[in-house]
Amino acid sequence: MKVLIVGGGGREHAIAVSMKKSKRVDELYCVPGNAGIAQIAECEPSIGVMEFDKVIAYAKEKKVDLVFVAPDDPLVGGLVDVLEAEGFRVFGPRKNAAILEGSKAFSKDLMKKYNIPTAAYETFDNPEEALKYLETAEMPIVLKADGLALGKGVLICNTLEEAKAGVKEIMMDKHFGSAGNRMVIEEFMTGREVSVLSFVDGKTIKPMTSAQDHKRAKDGDQGLNTGGMGNFSPSPFYTKEVDEFCKKYIYQPTVDAMAAEGREFKGVIFFGLMLTPKGPRVLEYNARFGDPEAQVVLCRMKNDIMDVIDACIDGTLDKIDLQFEDNAAVCVVLASDGYPVSYEKGFEITGLENFEGKEDYYCFHAGSKFDDKGRIVTNGGRVLGVTAKGATLKEARAKAYEATEWVEFKNKYMRHDIGKAIDEA
Repeated sequence: MKVLIVGGGGREHAIAVSMKKSKRVDELYCVPGNAGIAQIAECEPSIGVMEFDKVIAYAKEKKVDLVFVAPDDPLVGGLVDVLEAEGFRVFGPRKNAAILEGSKAFSKDLMKKYNIPTAAYETFDNPEEALKYLETAEMPIVLKADGLALGKGVLICNTLEEAKAGVKEIMMDKHFGSAGNRMVIEEFMTGREVSVLSFVDGKTIKPMTSAQDHKRAKDGDQGLNTGGMGNFSPSPFYTKEVDEFCKKYIYQPTVDAMAAEGREFKGVIFFGLMLTPKGPRVLEYNARFGDPEAQVVLCRMKNDIMDVIDACIDGTLDKIDLQFEDNAAVCVVLASDGYPVSYEKGFEITGLENFEGKEDYYCFHAGSKFDDKGRIVTNGGRVLGVTAKGATLKEARAKAYEATEWVEFKNKYMRHDIGKAIDEA
C-alpha cells in the first residue's frame, strides 16, 4: 500500500514509525512532514494541512491507497469529506463527527443529553451574560473557548477577578481568535487527569492503553498551558475498576450518542478524563490521536496499525483483538526556551544519530526542518519527543531522561518532573 499522512508533528512521526513497521505499507508520504518524518517517508513541506486542494492533488499524483488525517484543524474543517468525495480511502472522522472536538459547547450538550458523566456547565455567546453569571458562581472555575485553540483555550480561574479577566481574554480580546466567539464555563473538578485514546468504527470502540499528560510549561505544574510537555503510559491511577466504569458509562455511550445524532464517528476518540472523588468524569474529547500521547501509546501497540485502521473504516473493529505490550513508556518533550509564548528557532540539532539502532528508545520530531545547508534545525516550540520504553514506569522514565542528554540544540528546555506522579502511585 501507499499511504499519505497529513500533519507534521510528533504525533505524525509516531504514526509514521508505526506504519513503517507494517508489512502492508510499501511507500509512505507525508504533508508537510518534518525532518524526522523525512527519514522514513517522502515529505512535501510546501503543502499545509489546510490547503485541501493541494493535499488532494498530491494524493492523486502519488496514487495513494489511503490517507490518514491526523491533526484537529483539517478534521474539523472537513478534509476527510473532501478526500472521500474524490474517491480516496480515508482514516479520520468526517466533519459532522469531528465537531466532538471542534465545539466544546456541542460536546457538553451531547454529554448532558445522553447522561455521560462530566462537569456541570453553562454556555455563553455574550460576554456580559458570562460576567453576570460569574458573580454568583463558585470559585475556582474553568473557562473554555468553544473552538479549537491548539489545546490552550482553557483557563482555570481561582478568583472572581481572574475569571472576569479570563472572559475578557477569551471573548473580548479574542486571545484564541474565533475559538472564543462562544465560551463554556464549567465547575472546577479535582482529581487525577488521565487520557485514554480509543479506536472507533462507528459502533464498536476499542480503548488503547492509558496515558497521563503534563500540560504546564514548568516543573511542578507551574507556568502556562502548552500542547503537552511530556507523557507516560500506562497511568497507574487508571485501575481495572475505572476502566470498567468508563467502558460502561463513558466510552460506548459516547459512540452510541454520536450515532444517534446522525454523526457516525470513525477514527480515534481521545477521552480526557478526571478521576474525581465521585468517579470518572469527561474533561474533554479530541477527535484524533493526542500529542504526545501517541508517542507513548503507539510504540507499545502489538497490532499491525494498518489492520486496525482498515477495521475502523470498514466497521469490523469488533473482530480486532487490540493488544499492548506489558511494559511502560515515558516521553519527555524537548522544547525551545520561552515556549509557549515566544522563542527563537533555526538552531542546529546535534546528536540525533545516538538513537540509531537503539531498541526501546525513540526520538520523535515535533518541530524540525532542514535548513538551506541540509542541516536539521529547530522549527517550533516543541522540538523533539524523547521517548523510552522500560519494564516499569520508573525504568522508562530513567531511560527517557538519560536519552534527553544525547541530543543538543541552543535554547533546549524541558521539564524535569515528567512522570513524578509515578512515585505517589
